[in-house]
Amino acid sequence: MPSKVYNVGIIGYGFSTTCFHLPFILPNPSLKLHAFLQRAAAPTGGSTEKGKHCKVDYPDVKHYQKADDFFGDKELDVVIVCSHGDTHAGFAERAMRAGKHVVVEKAFTQTSEEADKIIAVSKETGKILTCYQNRRWDSDFQTMRHLVENDAFGKITEFDNHYDVEFPTWISGWKDPKYTPGNGMTFGLGSHTIDQTLQLFGRPSKITAMLRALRDVDSEVEDSFTVILRYDGKNGNPRANKDLLCLVQTTMVTPMQAPLKCMIRGMNGSYIKFGTDPQEANALAGMAATDAEWGVEDESLWGTLTTFSQPFDANVQSENPKGQVVPPVGPKGEKKFIGRYPSKRGNYMGFYEDLVKAMNGEKKVEVDPMQSRDGIRVIELARQSAEEGRTVDWS
Repeated sequence: MPSKVYNVGIIGYGFSTTCFHLPFILPNPSLKLHAFLQRAAAPTGGSTEKGKHCKVDYPDVKHYQKADDFFGDKELDVVIVCSHGDTHAGFAERAMRAGKHVVVEKAFTQTSEEADKIIAVSKETGKILTCYQNRRWDSDFQTMRHLVENDAFGKITEFDNHYDVEFPTWISGWKDPKYTPGNGMTFGLGSHTIDQTLQLFGRPSKITAMLRALRDVDSEVEDSFTVILRYDGKNGNPRANKDLLCLVQTTMVTPMQAPLKCMIRGMNGSYIKFGTDPQEANALAGMAATDAEWGVEDESLWGTLTTFSQPFDANVQSENPKGQVVPPVGPKGEKKFIGRYPSKRGNYMGFYEDLVKAMNGEKKVEVDPMQSRDGIRVIELARQSAEEGRTVDWS
């Protein structure tokens, strides 16, 4: 049994709550679902289908309709903010000032100024503040990070990070012609891939961006974007050399068998991968996060790892994959080793396991809020770059 069990309160009861949080909170023995803040009244007569109201799905859990009552619950230990983006900062501040730790769903805030404010409140109150950057626990990113941190590529010169979605139904309501902070695909999906890229290489020195609306509407709100991050070798990250170029991209036009996920190229090797982490599909299929197959990627989607001179992993790489003779085409005529590299298992439960350790005082929280704040700042500078048609400096 855990030495401490933390009471969890969740703000909002939409898709984010039911698909991306509850499946990973409920199995954790150190977390107890205690309360929801959902403004809609509990239905009567059993007329509401499951998944629409917290009281239908969790009749024994407290249901608050008013924020004052929710934040006034002295039994609450940690609040998960899963409401609309324009409420993130306000709810996070209220929760911390009420003595609760806070997890904010991505995108962290609508502006870096809001992020700076609630980070200051976290320091003032001594309460943990973190952002639900769950895609750090994707199978593909776990694999990429393993290869990068174990120097599979030597000096890295290019990193392409994609999150492409083919005409998703959830953007059908994006009809507003004018942009307001928090809207658009850079906040929607870029908040994941930008965060992943910053995890590997840190803050860039320069940002160039192109934002496009490819759906059938004339709008400033982008559904596709390309953000280029350049480095000067001075941010303290040894991988962020002056020749590194990072491309972070989402497009809704991707008629491919499996969407491109990532490509890394370095002086000693490369890695290219197609396909998407399986965990969202696992959750929608009703699979339990504790199932042995959870987060396990099909072998057909494993990425291809190529290295010069010697294999990174001799168990999966060879000079003659599938009987092919690979010519020695390294920069100095070195041998080339090629193979499908097994993807690491995805594990969104890891986010909440880490949070518990942080609340226990065993470690700092994995997702430092300043890192999520930097992701919001990249989005702001990307829009400035796109609107002004120029490369902008980090500021």
